Amino acid sequence: MSSKIEYTKQPIPANWTKIGMILTVLGLALVGASFAMDSTRATFNSILGMMFIISIGLGALFTIGIEYLAGAVWSTPYRRVAEILASVVLIVPIFAIPGLIKMHDVFHWSHAEALQDAILKNKSAYLNTTFFIVRMVAVFIIWIVFYFIFTKNSEKQDITKDQKLTKRNIKFSALFMPLFAISLTIMAVDWMMSLEPHWFSTIYGVYYFAGTFLTGLSFITIIAISLNERGLLVKGLGEDHYYSLGAMMFAFVNFWAYIAFSQYLLIWYANLPEETYWFINRYEGSWAYVSYGLVFVHFVIPYIILLPQPAKKDPKRLKLAAFILIFAHIYDLYWLIMPTYTKQHGIEGMVFSFYEIAFPVLIIGVVMVWFGIMSKNKNLVPIGDPKLQQAIDFHL
Repeated sequence: MSSKIEYTKQPIPANWTKIGMILTVLGLALVGASFAMDSTRATFNSILGMMFIISIGLGALFTIGIEYLAGAVWSTPYRRVAEILASVVLIVPIFAIPGLIKMHDVFHWSHAEALQDAILKNKSAYLNTTFFIVRMVAVFIIWIVFYFIFTKNSEKQDITKDQKLTKRNIKFSALFMPLFAISLTIMAVDWMMSLEPHWFSTIYGVYYFAGTFLTGLSFITIIAISLNERGLLVKGLGEDHYYSLGAMMFAFVNFWAYIAFSQYLLIWYANLPEETYWFINRYEGSWAYVSYGLVFVHFVIPYIILLPQPAKKDPKRLKLAAFILIFAHIYDLYWLIMPTYTKQHGIEGMVFSFYEIAFPVLIIGVVMVWFGIMSKNKNLVPIGDPKLQQAIDFHL
Protein backbone atom coordinates (compact mmCIF):
# COMPACT_ATOMS: atom_id res chain seq x y z
CA MET A 1 0.00 0.00 0.00
CA SER A 2 1.08 3.59 -0.63
CA SER A 3 2.21 5.55 2.40
CA LYS A 4 2.25 8.98 0.83
CA ILE A 5 -0.37 10.78 -1.19
CA GLU A 6 1.17 11.96 -4.45
CA TYR A 7 -0.59 14.99 -5.85
CA THR A 8 0.62 18.00 -7.81
CA LYS A 9 -1.69 20.96 -8.23
CA GLN A 10 -2.22 21.72 -11.93
CA PRO A 11 -4.78 23.83 -13.82
CA ILE A 12 -7.53 22.17 -15.80
CA PRO A 13 -7.00 21.99 -19.60
CA ALA A 14 -7.32 25.42 -21.25
CA ASN A 15 -9.42 24.00 -24.09
CA TRP A 16 -12.21 23.22 -21.59
CA THR A 17 -12.72 26.92 -20.95
CA LYS A 18 -12.38 27.73 -24.65
CA ILE A 19 -15.06 25.20 -25.61
CA GLY A 20 -17.21 26.51 -22.75
CA MET A 21 -16.87 30.07 -24.01
CA ILE A 22 -17.88 29.04 -27.54
CA LEU A 23 -20.95 27.21 -26.23
CA THR A 24 -21.82 30.13 -23.96
CA VAL A 25 -21.68 32.67 -26.79
CA LEU A 26 -23.66 30.37 -29.08
CA GLY A 27 -26.20 29.74 -26.32
CA LEU A 28 -26.62 33.44 -25.60
CA ALA A 29 -27.20 34.11 -29.30
CA LEU A 30 -29.86 31.38 -29.48
CA VAL A 31 -31.52 32.53 -26.26
CA GLY A 32 -31.59 36.14 -27.48
CA ALA A 33 -33.11 35.08 -30.79
CA SER A 34 -35.71 32.90 -29.10
CA PHE A 35 -36.92 35.71 -26.81
CA ALA A 36 -37.02 38.12 -29.75
CA MET A 37 -39.15 35.77 -31.85
CA ASP A 38 -41.45 34.12 -29.28
CA SER A 39 -40.91 35.24 -25.69
CA THR A 40 -43.52 32.88 -24.22
CA ARG A 41 -42.00 29.77 -25.76
CA ALA A 42 -38.56 31.02 -24.74
CA THR A 43 -39.78 31.44 -21.15
CA PHE A 44 -41.02 27.86 -21.01
CA ASN A 45 -37.58 26.80 -22.20
CA SER A 46 -35.93 29.03 -19.60
CA ILE A 47 -37.73 26.96 -16.95
CA LEU A 48 -36.32 23.83 -18.57
CA GLY A 49 -32.89 25.45 -18.45
CA MET A 50 -33.20 26.48 -14.81
CA MET A 51 -34.30 23.01 -13.70
CA PHE A 52 -31.41 21.53 -15.70
CA ILE A 53 -28.75 23.71 -14.06
CA ILE A 54 -30.32 23.05 -10.65
CA SER A 55 -29.86 19.34 -11.33
CA ILE A 56 -26.16 19.87 -12.07
CA GLY A 57 -25.36 21.94 -9.00
CA LEU A 58 -27.73 20.34 -6.51
CA GLY A 59 -26.96 16.83 -7.75
CA ALA A 60 -23.30 17.51 -6.97
CA LEU A 61 -24.16 19.06 -3.59
CA PHE A 62 -26.23 16.00 -2.68
CA THR A 63 -23.28 13.76 -3.60
CA ILE A 64 -21.10 15.67 -1.13
CA GLY A 65 -23.68 15.43 1.63
CA ILE A 66 -24.37 11.73 1.17
CA GLU A 67 -20.63 10.92 1.18
CA TYR A 68 -20.18 12.56 4.56
CA LEU A 69 -23.35 11.12 6.03
CA ALA A 70 -22.67 7.55 4.83
CA GLY A 71 -18.94 7.68 5.58
CA ALA A 72 -18.25 6.61 1.99
CA VAL A 73 -14.62 6.09 1.05
CA TRP A 74 -14.74 5.39 -2.71
CA SER A 75 -15.98 8.88 -3.62
CA THR A 76 -13.32 10.78 -1.65
CA PRO A 77 -10.88 11.27 -4.58
CA TYR A 78 -13.70 12.81 -6.63
CA ARG A 79 -15.27 14.95 -3.92
CA ARG A 80 -13.43 18.13 -4.82
CA VAL A 81 -14.76 17.78 -8.37
CA ALA A 82 -18.25 17.56 -6.85
CA GLU A 83 -17.52 20.58 -4.63
CA ILE A 84 -16.43 22.73 -7.57
CA LEU A 85 -19.41 21.56 -9.61
CA ALA A 86 -21.76 22.29 -6.70
CA SER A 87 -20.70 25.95 -6.91
CA VAL A 88 -23.14 26.15 -9.82
CA VAL A 89 -25.86 26.75 -7.18
CA LEU A 90 -24.39 30.25 -6.81
CA ILE A 91 -25.51 31.21 -10.32
CA VAL A 92 -28.83 29.33 -10.42
CA PRO A 93 -30.81 32.46 -9.33
CA ILE A 94 -29.77 34.19 -12.58
CA PHE A 95 -31.63 31.55 -14.57
CA ALA A 96 -34.81 32.14 -12.55
CA ILE A 97 -35.06 35.74 -13.79
CA PRO A 98 -36.80 35.08 -17.16
CA GLY A 99 -39.45 32.93 -15.50
CA LEU A 100 -40.10 35.55 -12.81
CA ILE A 101 -40.37 38.39 -15.32
CA LYS A 102 -42.78 36.44 -17.54
CA MET A 103 -44.67 34.59 -14.80
CA HIS A 104 -48.08 35.55 -16.13
CA ASP A 105 -47.25 34.06 -19.53
CA VAL A 106 -46.58 30.57 -18.18
CA PHE A 107 -48.31 30.19 -14.79
CA HIS A 108 -52.10 30.24 -15.13
CA TRP A 109 -52.55 30.39 -11.35
CA SER A 110 -50.74 33.78 -11.21
CA HIS A 111 -53.70 35.54 -12.90
CA ALA A 112 -56.34 37.15 -10.68
CA GLU A 113 -59.15 35.55 -12.67
CA ALA A 114 -57.76 32.10 -11.81
CA LEU A 115 -59.38 32.47 -8.38
CA GLN A 116 -62.74 32.01 -10.08
CA ASP A 117 -61.72 28.37 -10.48
CA ALA A 118 -62.77 26.54 -7.28
CA ILE A 119 -59.76 24.22 -7.34
CA LEU A 120 -57.25 27.03 -7.80
CA LYS A 121 -58.99 29.12 -5.17
CA ASN A 122 -58.47 26.30 -2.67
CA LYS A 123 -54.79 26.19 -3.62
CA SER A 124 -54.30 29.96 -3.55
CA ALA A 125 -52.82 29.99 -0.03
CA TYR A 126 -49.83 28.19 -1.55
CA LEU A 127 -50.03 29.18 -5.21
CA ASN A 128 -49.69 32.93 -5.08
CA THR A 129 -46.94 35.13 -6.45
CA THR A 130 -45.67 36.48 -3.13
CA PHE A 131 -45.34 33.11 -1.42
CA PHE A 132 -43.87 31.64 -4.63
CA ILE A 133 -41.01 34.19 -4.56
CA VAL A 134 -40.49 33.81 -0.79
CA ARG A 135 -40.15 30.03 -1.15
CA MET A 136 -37.74 30.38 -4.05
CA VAL A 137 -35.49 32.84 -2.21
CA ALA A 138 -35.49 30.63 0.92
CA VAL A 139 -34.53 27.59 -1.15
CA PHE A 140 -31.67 29.39 -2.87
CA ILE A 141 -30.34 30.61 0.49
CA ILE A 142 -30.42 27.07 1.92
CA TRP A 143 -28.46 25.65 -1.01
CA ILE A 144 -25.87 28.41 -1.03
CA VAL A 145 -25.32 28.29 2.75
CA PHE A 146 -24.71 24.54 2.75
CA TYR A 147 -22.45 24.83 -0.30
CA PHE A 148 -20.22 27.28 1.59
CA ILE A 149 -20.25 25.20 4.77
CA PHE A 150 -19.21 21.96 3.03
CA THR A 151 -16.58 23.47 0.78
CA LYS A 152 -14.99 25.82 3.31
CA ASN A 153 -14.48 22.98 5.79
CA SER A 154 -13.15 20.69 3.07
CA GLU A 155 -10.70 23.26 1.68
CA LYS A 156 -9.55 24.22 5.17
CA GLN A 157 -8.82 20.55 5.81
CA ASP A 158 -6.36 20.53 2.88
CA ILE A 159 -4.19 22.86 4.96
CA THR A 160 -4.84 21.82 8.57
CA LYS A 161 -5.45 18.06 8.07
CA ASP A 162 -7.86 18.42 11.00
CA GLN A 163 -10.22 15.40 11.11
CA LYS A 164 -12.69 17.37 13.22
CA LEU A 165 -13.66 19.21 10.02
CA THR A 166 -14.91 15.91 8.58
CA LYS A 167 -17.00 15.29 11.70
CA ARG A 168 -18.35 18.82 11.44
CA ASN A 169 -19.45 18.25 7.84
CA ILE A 170 -21.07 14.96 8.82
CA LYS A 171 -23.26 16.82 11.32
CA PHE A 172 -24.16 19.46 8.76
CA SER A 173 -24.99 16.70 6.25
CA ALA A 174 -27.53 15.25 8.67
CA LEU A 175 -29.22 18.67 8.76
CA PHE A 176 -28.87 19.17 5.00
CA MET A 177 -30.62 15.96 3.91
CA PRO A 178 -34.19 16.77 5.05
CA LEU A 179 -33.79 20.37 3.88
CA PHE A 180 -32.51 19.06 0.54
CA ALA A 181 -35.56 16.81 0.12
CA ILE A 182 -38.01 19.59 1.01
CA SER A 183 -36.32 22.31 -1.06
CA LEU A 184 -35.90 20.11 -4.14
CA THR A 185 -39.56 19.12 -3.99
CA ILE A 186 -40.62 22.75 -3.60
CA MET A 187 -38.73 23.77 -6.75
CA ALA A 188 -40.09 20.82 -8.74
CA VAL A 189 -43.67 21.50 -7.65
CA ASP A 190 -43.49 25.28 -8.02
CA TRP A 191 -41.69 25.55 -11.34
CA MET A 192 -42.91 22.44 -13.17
CA MET A 193 -45.94 20.76 -11.61
CA SER A 194 -47.74 24.08 -11.10
CA LEU A 195 -47.57 24.77 -14.85
CA GLU A 196 -50.73 22.63 -14.86
CA PRO A 197 -52.08 23.55 -11.41
CA HIS A 198 -55.10 21.24 -11.46
CA TRP A 199 -52.81 18.22 -11.68
CA PHE A 200 -50.85 16.76 -8.79
CA SER A 201 -48.56 13.85 -8.05
CA THR A 202 -47.28 13.00 -4.58
CA ILE A 203 -44.18 11.33 -6.05
CA TYR A 204 -43.20 14.23 -8.32
CA GLY A 205 -40.37 15.47 -6.10
CA VAL A 206 -38.83 12.00 -5.91
CA TYR A 207 -39.11 11.68 -9.69
CA TYR A 208 -37.21 14.93 -10.21
CA PHE A 209 -34.66 13.90 -7.56
CA ALA A 210 -33.86 10.70 -9.46
CA GLY A 211 -33.03 12.66 -12.60
CA THR A 212 -31.21 15.35 -10.62
CA PHE A 213 -28.85 12.94 -8.88
CA LEU A 214 -28.16 11.08 -12.13
CA THR A 215 -27.31 14.36 -13.84
CA GLY A 216 -24.98 15.55 -11.09
CA LEU A 217 -23.30 12.13 -10.95
CA SER A 218 -22.93 12.06 -14.74
CA PHE A 219 -21.16 15.43 -14.79
CA ILE A 220 -18.89 14.31 -11.94
CA THR A 221 -18.09 11.09 -13.81
CA ILE A 222 -17.17 12.84 -17.06
CA ILE A 223 -15.04 15.49 -15.36
CA ALA A 224 -13.34 13.14 -12.88
CA ILE A 225 -12.39 10.55 -15.51
CA SER A 226 -11.19 13.22 -17.92
CA LEU A 227 -9.04 14.87 -15.24
CA ASN A 228 -7.63 11.53 -14.09
CA GLU A 229 -6.76 10.51 -17.65
CA ARG A 230 -4.72 13.71 -17.90
CA GLY A 231 -2.94 13.00 -14.62
CA LEU A 232 -4.56 15.92 -12.81
CA LEU A 233 -5.97 13.95 -9.88
CA VAL A 234 -4.09 12.07 -7.18
CA LYS A 235 -1.67 9.39 -8.33
CA GLY A 236 -2.84 5.79 -7.95
CA LEU A 237 -6.39 6.05 -9.32
CA GLY A 238 -7.22 3.50 -12.01
CA GLU A 239 -10.13 1.70 -13.58
CA ASP A 240 -10.98 -0.09 -10.33
CA HIS A 241 -11.71 3.31 -8.81
CA TYR A 242 -14.29 4.04 -11.51
CA TYR A 243 -16.40 1.02 -10.62
CA SER A 244 -18.48 2.69 -7.92
CA LEU A 245 -19.28 5.60 -10.23
CA GLY A 246 -20.66 3.11 -12.75
CA ALA A 247 -22.48 1.09 -10.09
CA MET A 248 -24.13 4.21 -8.70
CA MET A 249 -25.20 5.38 -12.15
CA PHE A 250 -26.61 1.93 -12.91
CA ALA A 251 -28.50 1.84 -9.61
CA PHE A 252 -30.13 5.22 -10.22
CA VAL A 253 -31.01 4.40 -13.82
CA ASN A 254 -33.13 1.63 -12.31
CA PHE A 255 -34.38 3.89 -9.52
CA TRP A 256 -35.55 6.52 -12.02
CA ALA A 257 -37.39 3.83 -14.01
CA TYR A 258 -39.00 2.47 -10.84
CA ILE A 259 -40.24 5.91 -9.74
CA ALA A 260 -41.42 6.82 -13.26
CA PHE A 261 -43.37 3.57 -13.59
CA SER A 262 -44.78 3.87 -10.07
CA GLN A 263 -46.11 7.36 -10.80
CA TYR A 264 -47.69 6.20 -14.06
CA LEU A 265 -49.13 2.98 -12.61
CA LEU A 266 -50.75 4.62 -9.59
CA ILE A 267 -52.39 7.31 -11.71
CA TRP A 268 -53.50 4.81 -14.36
CA TYR A 269 -54.91 2.43 -11.73
CA ALA A 270 -56.80 5.15 -9.83
CA ASN A 271 -58.15 6.53 -13.13
CA LEU A 272 -59.12 9.89 -11.64
CA PRO A 273 -59.90 12.59 -14.26
CA GLU A 274 -57.90 15.28 -12.39
CA GLU A 275 -54.79 13.07 -12.61
CA THR A 276 -55.06 11.10 -15.85
CA TYR A 277 -55.41 14.11 -18.18
CA TRP A 278 -51.75 15.01 -17.59
CA PHE A 279 -50.59 11.69 -19.04
CA ILE A 280 -53.23 11.74 -21.76
CA ASN A 281 -51.78 15.06 -23.03
CA ARG A 282 -48.42 13.34 -23.35
CA TYR A 283 -49.80 10.39 -25.28
CA GLU A 284 -51.73 12.33 -27.91
CA GLY A 285 -50.40 12.93 -31.39
CA SER A 286 -46.64 13.18 -31.82
CA TRP A 287 -46.16 13.56 -28.06
CA ALA A 288 -46.72 9.80 -27.85
CA TYR A 289 -43.45 9.21 -29.69
CA VAL A 290 -41.66 11.51 -27.23
CA SER A 291 -43.15 9.54 -24.32
CA TYR A 292 -42.09 6.16 -25.71
CA GLY A 293 -38.69 7.56 -26.62
CA LEU A 294 -38.14 8.68 -23.02
CA VAL A 295 -38.32 5.06 -21.85
CA PHE A 296 -35.53 4.06 -24.22
CA VAL A 297 -33.30 7.11 -23.75
CA HIS A 298 -33.56 7.34 -19.98
CA PHE A 299 -33.71 3.64 -19.13
CA VAL A 300 -33.22 0.97 -21.80
CA ILE A 301 -30.10 2.36 -23.50
CA PRO A 302 -28.11 3.33 -20.35
CA TYR A 303 -29.25 0.10 -18.69
CA ILE A 304 -27.78 -1.98 -21.50
CA ILE A 305 -24.56 0.05 -21.55
CA LEU A 306 -23.97 -0.21 -17.79
CA LEU A 307 -25.30 -3.74 -17.16
CA PRO A 308 -22.06 -5.78 -17.68
CA GLN A 309 -19.73 -5.63 -14.70
CA PRO A 310 -16.65 -4.70 -16.82
CA ALA A 311 -18.59 -1.71 -18.21
CA LYS A 312 -18.72 -0.13 -14.75
CA LYS A 313 -14.97 0.43 -14.78
CA ASP A 314 -14.49 1.09 -18.48
CA PRO A 315 -13.86 4.86 -18.77
CA LYS A 316 -15.13 5.07 -22.35
CA ARG A 317 -18.39 3.31 -21.51
CA LEU A 318 -18.86 5.32 -18.36
CA LYS A 319 -18.43 8.62 -20.18
CA LEU A 320 -20.76 7.44 -22.96
CA ALA A 321 -23.42 6.47 -20.41
CA ALA A 322 -22.94 9.79 -18.59
CA PHE A 323 -23.39 11.83 -21.80
CA ILE A 324 -26.53 9.84 -22.63
CA LEU A 325 -27.95 10.37 -19.14
CA ILE A 326 -27.33 14.13 -19.32
CA PHE A 327 -29.17 14.22 -22.65
CA ALA A 328 -31.89 12.00 -21.15
CA HIS A 329 -32.49 14.46 -18.31
CA ILE A 330 -32.84 17.36 -20.75
CA TYR A 331 -35.23 15.15 -22.76
CA ASP A 332 -37.16 14.35 -19.57
CA LEU A 333 -37.49 18.03 -18.63
CA TYR A 334 -38.72 18.78 -22.16
CA TRP A 335 -41.35 16.04 -21.74
CA LEU A 336 -42.41 17.45 -18.36
CA ILE A 337 -42.64 21.11 -19.40
CA MET A 338 -43.30 21.66 -23.09
CA PRO A 339 -46.63 19.80 -23.49
CA THR A 340 -48.10 22.53 -21.29
CA TYR A 341 -46.90 25.14 -23.78
CA THR A 342 -48.47 23.34 -26.76
CA LYS A 343 -51.74 22.79 -24.87
CA GLN A 344 -52.01 26.43 -23.77
CA HIS A 345 -51.42 27.68 -27.32
CA GLY A 346 -53.62 25.18 -29.13
CA ILE A 347 -50.69 23.53 -30.92
CA GLU A 348 -51.28 19.95 -31.97
CA GLY A 349 -48.37 17.64 -31.23
CA MET A 350 -44.82 18.36 -30.14
CA VAL A 351 -42.68 21.38 -31.00
CA PHE A 352 -38.94 21.31 -31.47
CA SER A 353 -36.63 23.93 -32.90
CA PHE A 354 -33.63 26.06 -31.86
CA TYR A 355 -35.75 27.32 -28.93
CA GLU A 356 -35.40 23.95 -27.22
CA ILE A 357 -31.64 23.79 -27.87
CA ALA A 358 -30.78 27.31 -26.70
CA PHE A 359 -30.78 26.93 -22.92
CA PRO A 360 -29.11 23.48 -22.73
CA VAL A 361 -26.27 24.77 -24.95
CA LEU A 362 -25.95 27.93 -22.86
CA ILE A 363 -25.96 26.05 -19.57
CA ILE A 364 -23.38 23.45 -20.59
CA GLY A 365 -21.13 26.28 -21.80
CA VAL A 366 -21.63 28.30 -18.62
CA VAL A 367 -20.93 25.27 -16.41
CA MET A 368 -17.68 24.56 -18.27
CA VAL A 369 -16.52 28.16 -17.92
CA TRP A 370 -17.68 28.37 -14.31
CA PHE A 371 -15.87 25.14 -13.42
CA GLY A 372 -12.67 26.60 -14.84
CA ILE A 373 -13.09 29.82 -12.84
CA MET A 374 -13.96 28.09 -9.56
CA SER A 375 -11.17 25.50 -9.84
CA LYS A 376 -8.42 28.13 -10.01
CA ASN A 377 -6.08 28.11 -7.01
CA LYS A 378 -7.78 24.99 -5.61
CA ASN A 379 -6.60 21.42 -5.24
CA LEU A 380 -8.61 19.13 -7.49
CA VAL A 381 -8.45 16.46 -4.76
CA PRO A 382 -9.27 16.83 -1.02
CA ILE A 383 -5.70 16.02 0.02
CA GLY A 384 -6.39 16.59 3.72
CA ASP A 385 -9.27 14.13 3.98
CA PRO A 386 -8.38 11.19 6.28
CA LYS A 387 -10.22 8.75 3.97
CA LEU A 388 -8.24 9.64 0.85
CA GLN A 389 -5.39 7.14 1.33
CA GLN A 390 -7.86 4.32 1.97
CA ALA A 391 -9.69 5.23 -1.23
CA ILE A 392 -6.46 5.22 -3.26
CA ASP A 393 -5.49 1.80 -1.88
CA PHE A 394 -8.82 0.28 -2.93
CA HIS A 395 -8.79 -2.42 -5.64
CA LEU A 396 -11.50 -4.80 -6.81
